[in-house]
Amino acid sequence: MISGKTSIFGIFGHPVEHSFSPGMHNAAFAAIGLDGCYVPFAVHPDDLGNAVKAIVPLGFCGLNITIPHKEKVIPLLDDLTDDARLIGAVNTIEVRDKKLIGHNTDGKGFLRSLREETGFRPKGKTFLMVGSGGAARAVCFELALAGAGDILLHDIDRDKAGKLGHDIRSATATRVTVADASSLRTLAPDADCLINATPLGLKKSDPLPLSRELMRKGQLVCDLVYNPPDTRLLRTARSRGAKTLRGIGMLLYQGVIAFEIWTGKKAPASVMRKALARQMRNR
Repeated sequence: MISGKTSIFGIFGHPVEHSFSPGMHNAAFAAIGLDGCYVPFAVHPDDLGNAVKAIVPLGFCGLNITIPHKEKVIPLLDDLTDDARLIGAVNTIEVRDKKLIGHNTDGKGFLRSLREETGFRPKGKTFLMVGSGGAARAVCFELALAGAGDILLHDIDRDKAGKLGHDIRSATATRVTVADASSLRTLAPDADCLINATPLGLKKSDPLPLSRELMRKGQLVCDLVYNPPDTRLLRTARSRGAKTLRGIGMLLYQGVIAFEIWTGKKAPASVMRKALARQMRNR
């Protein structure tokens, strides 16, 4: 029952109707008995400024930010966490003493999934990241901050990958190499972990983001695509003897971390995972 005492949370995006976050967070509120409601808001880019200005007056208790607002929301906020400032993108807004604090929980969500679901530790390891967009940027910075030894970046947009590499080198001690198609064949087999941060895999007709010959036994192959849960990349990796990590873990744990920032309470992660799985089955 929504009442005048209900705490309101939500997500700003455009489009936003595809989001799994409302189902995940509303299930979590119900599970712990918190009088809260999470609502999706389709905010056009032209209206972002007015929407952000309304957060405090309307009494929102916390928000997620998704495409295409993650970067453009930054100058509209009162402060940023250190990692959000490094990454240059915000996916979570904390409302603290009528101030808006920007967080980025995407990369932290990936690291928590990596640790809890595979036991893999980034320190000193070599990672191959395919893609250099917002998700790749968040994950790469968190890997670097966690002590990754080397990050290999591969993207069809070499300039974009080069900028990400420059930014990581400037802020951390992690070595970064931008790999083209030819050098990739030499470098990829030495990587401890391969990560797909491109949209390839969302459709059955999509090509592999990474050639199957570049995957080997003993590697960990991760796909940030979470729907379908078991992508062609992951199936191919297993056929090559590699271990795999699904993208649903990053989606889950970025939400878990956001929930805990907003409420100060331990998030019911198992309930949230079941809510995500249920929504995926029904899509």
